[in-house]
Amino acid sequence: MTYKEKIQHLIEKVPTTIVDWSVERVSSKEPTQAFSEFLTNREQGDWAERLILQAINSLSEDLVAVHYGKSDTRIAGEEGFKQFYKEYQDELDKIGKRPDILVLKKSDYDEAWNYNISSLPNTELDAIVHKAIAGVEIRSSSFLIGKYDNTIKSNKLKNIDLLISLKNDIIKKHSQNLIDKNLAIVKKISSENLNIKGFRFTKREKDKELRGDISELRKLIEKVEKRDFLSITVKQEDIKVVSKWIETYGIPHYYFQVFFDKVYGISFHDVLEILGNTELEDKNFYIEKNKKNQEKTTIHISSKSGKEIAHKVDFPNHKSQVKELERGRLLFHVTFEGGTAYLNETNLFDLLNLKSS
Repeated sequence: MTYKEKIQHLIEKVPTTIVDWSVERVSSKEPTQAFSEFLTNREQGDWAERLILQAINSLSEDLVAVHYGKSDTRIAGEEGFKQFYKEYQDELDKIGKRPDILVLKKSDYDEAWNYNISSLPNTELDAIVHKAIAGVEIRSSSFLIGKYDNTIKSNKLKNIDLLISLKNDIIKKHSQNLIDKNLAIVKKISSENLNIKGFRFTKREKDKELRGDISELRKLIEKVEKRDFLSITVKQEDIKVVSKWIETYGIPHYYFQVFFDKVYGISFHDVLEILGNTELEDKNFYIEKNKKNQEKTTIHISSKSGKEIAHKVDFPNHKSQVKELERGRLLFHVTFEGGTAYLNETNLFDLLNLKSS
């Protein structure tokens, strides 16, 4: 089975509630105004892309990474943006969404490209893309995932201790007031079994303190079971256009999520496989509207479902900038420079199904 055939097979298993393949893609509405947060997010994304590009090119003598994704420095409201946006939407329908980076064999690289082929004519691009080993979409996140994980783990352990202590208090104080079924449910609670489903108060269990303790027990269980992972993010609307690009070129596609201390990666193949398993929703992935991205629906997949591509990232330099628009409106934003991603060569080559050099 070819890569394209494998992707098509997985597409058929994704529920229509997540992606309805029978509905034709609708072009996104053209933005009419840019905001400071948009510029900062774009700068962060551009930095993350440069970070991965430089890291791959420093790692291997056999591989080379080049900028490929369609991009432009103009923003909504500036001259030329309307035409750029229309051409971008037309391209999505024709070939799909270009990944940010292409990975090629060094023997297929031309020094004249200077690690950037994004502006080459389509006829030249088609010939280059067909030789690629992988396409990589870069996503960025304003988190230190190591600190997040440690904090979440610590808070979870504290809440479990509180929960077990409260459970023991309930058994000690209220055993006589609980019916056998409810008492058995409470007794079964442990760090491995945080299930209180099936617990229902009867008319006999009127004790106000008991009801308050059970309510607090439920709240602690909710805290312990609360979502405890940072994500590799995939825009729901991108699923179709990424699939279209794969259909056009047959090149394996990947997502890299760049945090400010580590990088995680996952294949598009595995993304579809996860989405096709409805039992994993709200466990390994969840779906919600993203306030930072024009309320667009975003799929959040646990970073732990992917591979740790970089075990360390040096923090970049950052500074404030201002962009003056035509009518004198000022947009203040943050720019990022420098930083190094220390790639885990074994994990990277394993993810890309390549032999380590």
